[in-house]
Amino acid sequence: MKLNLSKQKILLVIFFTIALAGFAYLSFNETGIIKYVKVKSEVDSLKAVVNKLKEENKIISAENDSLIKKIPAKIERVAREKYSMSKKNEIIIKIEKQ
Repeated sequence: MKLNLSKQKILLVIFFTIALAGFAYLSFNETGIIKYVKVKSEVDSLKAVVNKLKEENKIISAENDSLIKKIPAKIERVAREKYSMSKKNEIIIKIEKQ
């Protein structure tokens, strides 16, 4: 009877050892759970960057379209903001933020 109980303990220890080794392998290898979580987080942050860049691209594309169509108000605004141009007898005053 004692021999049978001892075998059960040994089998139980072997089982838990194998289970622990398997869990450690699945968690810490190069394609494991921890690596997956890190990569998923990186993918999510890159998706956010891509979405932000898409929005910026839409804005730039709309600005480009209005310049191509030669809308006078748009051309004047770009000339004033980007190139500090002014009309005759107009004074430009720049205010710098601190």
